[in-house]
Amino acid sequence: MAKYTIITINYNNDKELRRTIESVINQTFRDVEYIIIDGGSTDESVEIISQYAEHIDFWISERDCGVYNAMNKGLKHAHGEYVNFMNSGDSFYSPHVLEEIDRQKGDADILFGNVCNSVSGQIYGGIPAGSEVTFLTLKKEILCHQGTFYRRAIFERHPYDESLKLIADWKVNVQAIIFDNCKVKVVDTIVANYDLTGMSSTQSTLHAEERRKVMSELFPERILKDYENLYTESEMPLVSLLPKLKQRGRVQKIIYSFAKYVLKLTK
Repeated sequence: MAKYTIITINYNNDKELRRTIESVINQTFRDVEYIIIDGGSTDESVEIISQYAEHIDFWISERDCGVYNAMNKGLKHAHGEYVNFMNSGDSFYSPHVLEEIDRQKGDADILFGNVCNSVSGQIYGGIPAGSEVTFLTLKKEILCHQGTFYRRAIFERHPYDESLKLIADWKVNVQAIIFDNCKVKVVDTIVANYDLTGMSSTQSTLHAEERRKVMSELFPERILKDYENLYTESEMPLVSLLPKLKQRGRVQKIIYSFAKYVLKLTK
């Protein structure tokens, strides 16, 4: 059994596919299984895949029912202990990424790293290295699957929900981290180059709608009500200061009371 399975999903993206493939097969860590699932591309994708066939453990080109259907299809052929999805257009940040991940992973069931915006060059991590990942973390952060390594056994319990268009990976994180209490580790390694600029306003709306759907499915109603009213520090920094203000002098206590009143009005 390979240590890592890397799965690439592709559809009519021949211009970017080659870069993705080369970033995988040029990793200095060699205990890797590589799988490519192509959705029946009509461009030159299949020809490109064929050129690298000797480096690919399994590939197929056939129509699918969307990206999460293709990802589940890849998982059915995976044998590695850990799985990472490096989809067409994305790429490993350096040839040494898997070496760094293997050195740091310990006994983690899920390992989160950083990604780099391939357009702006900005590093996006979402969570500081070494942080504990809680439900509040999952509320405020979008954790990219390109920067994430999962034990394959997690997907045996929680395959991607193919009824979702955008957040099936978020649902897996909630199921594995919150309900299964999987061991999670956050590292400061930049795992992938990833274009983060493609989210449209329509997708943002769908993202919110799908998150509400998943929450309604997984959690009881009283938790849902708390979730809707739950502020993170990034959304309302004053929230983190209120307990400290209450412990201070008269002026601070007045500010505390006023802030609590304002927060009540905004809910």
